[in-house]
Amino acid sequence: MNHVLCGLASNAALPPEFVDRLIAVADEDIAECLAGRTDLTRAQAVALSSRVEESVVTLVREGRLTAVDVDPVTQPDAALALLDEGAGIPEWARMFAADPVPERREKLASCPGLPSDVVDMLAVDPDVRVVAELALWAPAHLAAGLAGHPHAEVRRAVAVNEATPPAVLAALITGEGLPPARRCLVCDREETPFMHDRQCGRLDCDLLPGASCDGSHESTVHDLQHTALQNPATPTEAVVGFAGHPSMLLRWALASRPDLPPEVGRRLAKDPVPGVRADLAGNPAIDDAVIRALAVDRGHDVQRRLAHNPNVPLDVLIHLAGATRIGATLLPRIASASPAEAEGLAGSPVPAARMLLARRRDLPAGIRDALAADPDAKVVRTIAPHPGLSEVQLRAMTDRHGAQVTAWVATNPDASPALLETLAQHGAPVKNALRAIARHRHATAPALLACLADHKARQAAAAHPRLPPRVIVELLTDPDGQVAQAAAANPSLPPAVMSDLVPWQRTPGSRTAGGSPPSAALRPPRPEGRTAGGG
Repeated sequence: MNHVLCGLASNAALPPEFVDRLIAVADEDIAECLAGRTDLTRAQAVALSSRVEESVVTLVREGRLTAVDVDPVTQPDAALALLDEGAGIPEWARMFAADPVPERREKLASCPGLPSDVVDMLAVDPDVRVVAELALWAPAHLAAGLAGHPHAEVRRAVAVNEATPPAVLAALITGEGLPPARRCLVCDREETPFMHDRQCGRLDCDLLPGASCDGSHESTVHDLQHTALQNPATPTEAVVGFAGHPSMLLRWALASRPDLPPEVGRRLAKDPVPGVRADLAGNPAIDDAVIRALAVDRGHDVQRRLAHNPNVPLDVLIHLAGATRIGATLLPRIASASPAEAEGLAGSPVPAARMLLARRRDLPAGIRDALAADPDAKVVRTIAPHPGLSEVQLRAMTDRHGAQVTAWVATNPDASPALLETLAQHGAPVKNALRAIARHRHATAPALLACLADHKARQAAAAHPRLPPRVIVELLTDPDGQVAQAAAANPSLPPAVMSDLVPWQRTPGSRTAGGSPPSAALRPPRPEGRTAGGG
C-alpha cells in the first residue's frame, strides 16, 4: 500500500488535474480513497471505474455513477449495486434473475422494488439461499406465502422479516397451522441423524457449529424461534411461554422484548444465567419491583445494564454509580432528568451522583459552574469538556487538580490557543492531553509540534491544517505509514509538493504529461508490478 498516494487521494485541497493524474495510476487502495472524494466529477468517476473495477460499487454507493455509466454484462457488481439503490433498470433485474451465478441471484433478491415477474422467478429459484434472501426482505403478502415453504431455512428467514404478519409469525414460532418443513441445510448435505462437529476441519463445510438434524430440522427450528423472539412484530402471547424454555438463548432473546409482561419479567429476574438477567435489566419494560431486585444483583453486567435503563429511579441509579463501573457515557435517565432533578443531583453529597450529571453538555450555567469548582477531581474532569467554560475556569481546574484533569480540559471545544499551548508545552505533558490537542481545532503550530513527540498523537497532528507546511513535508517520509498518509492528506500541504508526489503518466512524443518530472527526493516508490502509466 502506498500511504502517501492514498493520503493525497483523500486530500480535500488536491487540485482537479492532480486527481486526474492519480486516477491514471490508481491501484485498489488509491481508488478506494478517490471514490470517497466529494468533488469527484462524473467524468473522473467513469475513468476511475474503468481503471479499477473494485471501485465501481463504492462509486455507485456514493452517487458518482448512474445507470448510463454502467454495463451490466461487464460490470455486474455495479449494476446490482444500482438495483440495490433503486436506481437500476428493470431489464437488468430480469437478466440477473436468470443469471447462472447463484450469488448474483441472491444479491438481486435483496434489492427493493423488483418487478413482480422477477419476484415470482426468485420465489421458485432452485437455490434455497436465493429464496431465503428474498424472504428476508419480502413485503407482508409474499412473506406470508413463503412461511409455508418446504425448506426450513426459508421459514427461518421469514421469521426475521419484520414485515411478516403477526399471525404468521405466531404460526412459525409454534408450528401450528403450517405443514411440517421437509428439508433444512443440514439434511440437504448429510444423512440424518447428523450432528455437526463444532471442531469440524473440513475446508468445504459451511454448516454452522452445532447444526443438527434428526429429521425434525431441530437446529434450524431453534434458530427460527430465536429470530422470531427477537422480531418485534411477533405477538406477545406467542412468546411468553418461552420464559421457562430449556434453551438459554431463547430465554435470553425473550428478556429484551419491549412488550414483556410484568409477570414474565419477574420470572426472568430469577433466571440462573447472568446474561439473561443483564439483558432484562436494560429492558425499559420491567417494573419498579424488578428494577430494585436487579439493583442488588451482582451477576456479570447486571448492574451496569440496569444503570442504562431509561426508567431506573434516580435513587437506584445513585446506588449503582457507587456499586459498579458504568462507563464514560451519558446515561438515558440522566439525559432526561428534569431541572429540579438536576439541581438535586448537583447538590448531592455523593460524588458519583454529581459525576453522572456532569456528563450532560446542556447544563444551565449555574450548575455547570458549580460542578467546575467541585472539590472532587473526578467530577471536575467529567465537566471539563462542557462548552461555555471560560479560560479562567479551565486554567483553575488544571491548577487545582493537575494531571488528573488535563486531558479532559484539552478536549473542551472552547479551549483557547494559548491554553492548549500551555498544556502541550508543560514540563511533563500528559500523553492523553497531547492526543486531544492534536485533534483540537484551536491547536496552534507550537502546540502541534509538541504533540509530534507522542506516537499516538503524531498521526492526528500530521493531519492538522495548522501544522507548518515544512513539517508536513518532513512527515511524508515518516516510518509510520499512517502518519505519512495523514500528512499527505493535510490540506496545508503545498501544491508544488503535491505535484511532485503525484506520479506523471508519460505520453508518446512528450517528456511528461504535464510539466517537469517529480524530484527523486519526493517521488514515492511505485507499487510493485506497475509502471507510471498503470497496468
